[in-house]
Amino acid sequence: MTETRSRIESIDTESLRAENPAHGRRSAVPTPLSTVPVDLGIIQPRRRLGVSDLRVFPVALSGNVFGWTTDEAQTFDVLDTYVQVGGNFVDTADSYTHGRSEELIGEWMHSRRMRDDIVLATKIGKSRDNPGLTPLAIERSVDASLKRLGTDRIDLLYLHIDDTDVAFERTLLGVDRLIRAGKVRWFGGSDHSGNRLYEARIAAGMLGVAPMVALQNQYSLVRRAEFERDLAQVASQQRLAVMPRFPLASGFLTGKYRGRGDIKGHRRGSEVAKLVTKRNLRVLHELDRIASLHAAPVPAVALAWLLAKPNVVAPVASATSPQQVVELVEAARVQLTRHDVAELDRVSHGSF
Repeated sequence: MTETRSRIESIDTESLRAENPAHGRRSAVPTPLSTVPVDLGIIQPRRRLGVSDLRVFPVALSGNVFGWTTDEAQTFDVLDTYVQVGGNFVDTADSYTHGRSEELIGEWMHSRRMRDDIVLATKIGKSRDNPGLTPLAIERSVDASLKRLGTDRIDLLYLHIDDTDVAFERTLLGVDRLIRAGKVRWFGGSDHSGNRLYEARIAAGMLGVAPMVALQNQYSLVRRAEFERDLAQVASQQRLAVMPRFPLASGFLTGKYRGRGDIKGHRRGSEVAKLVTKRNLRVLHELDRIASLHAAPVPAVALAWLLAKPNVVAPVASATSPQQVVELVEAARVQLTRHDVAELDRVSHGSF
């Protein structure tokens, strides 16, 4: 992993910062690309997002830690690094830190003049101000997100919940109205069952409104059954772009939690503790072996396994430092062999 380490060390995060002395904030002057070290190793593959016209980097950067475990300076460093190595797909939600994640992303896009270079995804339905998916809640949520993000459109809007108290027809009509108004370009679902996705597609066809193009559900080497049993076939039939969330299982698949002692003080300690099982540790052992063969970081191999699966476009992963960003995006370089994928399939078989 010497090559990867040298790329990480070549990132001068201080050169990516532009402070405004008058206001104590970053200036609106974007960082010139000429400041990128020539040996950084920019990666720029793009994958088409389902049937949409969106083309995205194969690792989406999650904003779920922005304003929570990362402050403004750290958030800007993470976003700067992600873009500098070729990333263009940023994912957030109106409920992340009560909207602060969206605000930070909006401030960063404005200060770097990056809006047109970013495929921006956000989710609605869980905010405390506009909960649920009635047409009114959808409109208010999207307008509030647009204001926080400082933009006039959302490239990909997710329904963050499956609101069974609202008929899908009403929800779909509400979203379609926003698409026709140009506030939303495309939309998808999150945490919907296969049956509900079928219902949504049928309703969209009957109403003549825009259908879902994307799906975001939990899927990883230690959580396979939910997606593979119920959703993989639906995604294939409906040509849904799959963006796995928690692809590294709250950090377990980075390899840094191998025993109970490693979990102490972790914010998601109770979640990670459940994953420290003999079977899952065998998964980590296999990840170690394959990562060594490819001279790649362990988390990059875990993401590369997902990218080898049908319809998976971009796992959604979070980072709290530039170093973590570089380790994640290495997944775009890793070319797993069929044998690698088969071995990871074997050791992770039966994951809940």
